[in-house]
Amino acid sequence: MLLVVSGASGTGKTTARFHAAPLLGDRFHAVELWHYGPIPAVPTIAWRQESVERITQDAIALEAQGRHLLLAGDPIPAGEALAAPSADRIDVAVCLLDVREDVLDARLDAQDDPPAIRHLHHGFAAWLRHHATDPDYVPEAVTNDAWPSMQWGRWVGADVADRWAMTVVDASDVTPEQAGAAVADWARAAVAGDAPVFRAGWHR
Repeated sequence: MLLVVSGASGTGKTTARFHAAPLLGDRFHAVELWHYGPIPAVPTIAWRQESVERITQDAIALEAQGRHLLLAGDPIPAGEALAAPSADRIDVAVCLLDVREDVLDARLDAQDDPPAIRHLHHGFAAWLRHHATDPDYVPEAVTNDAWPSMQWGRWVGADVADRWAMTVVDASDVTPEQAGAAVADWARAAVAGDAPVFRAGWHR
């Protein structure tokens, strides 16, 4: 299975992966995009989407060994993961790691994030919240300037609203260790069939 922890910058995806990985053990391979090579000086949407396809192919190879791939650390929306060319060959589960606006501001301040672009983080966080429940909400946020091989027809304009489901974890008032434990619990539940999963070919 491919397990994706999504979320805006500052929600704690990388930290959650760091704490979740040892709890999950060897059956789960935890990565983020930088594990697959240098991040460009100016990362593009198309670069990110092509990288997700490479990770999806790795997840398929791991599944053949009875293992799972956890992608946590990058802002990969559910629709982007599902539109990767190979994503129809594997089960995909998505968890949105979210925090309140004041918590996000405090974390971005601690990272010396420029105030001039703060509105972009808030805007993307708000879009991700909508995207978690509504596949029809402004798909252009990820389909514009996209990698040409993406298969957007799996959800953009398709009748999939009744099957669109993922897990949302509010990490506003928890420690990093607790956030990691919540992600590990979600990953185990998804593999066991006790959390929402987009099954291979779910869009057909």
